[in-house]
Amino acid sequence: MSRKYRKTRPSVSESDVLPTEHSPELYPFDSIVASIKETADKLQQDQATRGDLKILDRALKELRYAFKVFTPYRKQRKVTVFGSARTLPDDPAYQQALQFGRRMAEEKWMTVTGAGPGIMEAAHVGAGTDMSMGVNIVLPFEQEPNYVIHKDEKLVNLNYFFTRKLLFVKEVHAIVCCAGGFGTLDEAFETLTLVQTGKRDPMPIVLLDVPGGTYWKEWELFLKNNLLKQELISEEDLSLFYVTDNIEDAVDEVIGFYSVYNSMRYVKGRLVLRLHVEPSNQFVEQLNNEFKDILESGIITKVETHELEKDDDHLADLPRISLLFNRKNLGRLRQMIDRINDELAPKNDEEDAE
Repeated sequence: MSRKYRKTRPSVSESDVLPTEHSPELYPFDSIVASIKETADKLQQDQATRGDLKILDRALKELRYAFKVFTPYRKQRKVTVFGSARTLPDDPAYQQALQFGRRMAEEKWMTVTGAGPGIMEAAHVGAGTDMSMGVNIVLPFEQEPNYVIHKDEKLVNLNYFFTRKLLFVKEVHAIVCCAGGFGTLDEAFETLTLVQTGKRDPMPIVLLDVPGGTYWKEWELFLKNNLLKQELISEEDLSLFYVTDNIEDAVDEVIGFYSVYNSMRYVKGRLVLRLHVEPSNQFVEQLNNEFKDILESGIITKVETHELEKDDDHLADLPRISLLFNRKNLGRLRQMIDRINDELAPKNDEEDAE
């Protein structure tokens, strides 16, 4: 991998990184809170069971507190690192995760993990406390917050896996998976499913082996030899993830994705891509020729910032392109973002001259 996109403004994330669908109007804060209260009142009308009420109560409390913790860091780019809690410090995978966390901190990216031992600890050791955030799961065995994030204000303790898994994907801008057990595979597949179905906007998903390792290479072969051959996935779906055993390639995959592309929003049914570089009319025409298969109708055009994007006013100055996306070919959409980054990102020699 030859590209090395280093200068990507790591503190210009959108204010809320999961919901990409804008309503036809910006609902007032008070009306949304009132709607939550109304839903709670209906639970009594429904004669909800005590067990159901306890789940809802605990989940709402967990998410409220977690959102409070993450809010001050929302505009800061973050990467989630998944991997085994059983990996020991002398394991090459531990050292790989440690070096990756260190490299991302050097790029001014924060690292989010499950806050436990093993790969989670390694990534936090590399990132350092200031650039680490943790979402710990409370278990009767095995899991205690690692020493890097223990008692830090950026640590959230959670009772439910589903609230924890939401935070892993909602609050970050990239996912990196090292070798792990059932939990790591679950997290990798769930993230891929969310991106493939458009429930989470595209982001880098990196599957990181140790140097010369085959954990993720064999996983990729399984996908190709079984899912792809049986047409259970499409060829374009393979563009949604990247397998490597090289830390610099992993960093470049994450950083490069945001070298020109910033974020996306659906505004009145049209997909708007926010970019750091304005494309030429000629390049937009090329995109129309190369990616007309993902258009429901019409063409890709350059547009101004829409009024409904006021919740991200710090991004108002960014150039934008808009299209009526068919909402089906997410792999092709990822390929289009890669095409934009490859065409418009500063070349290596331009960066070296700065």
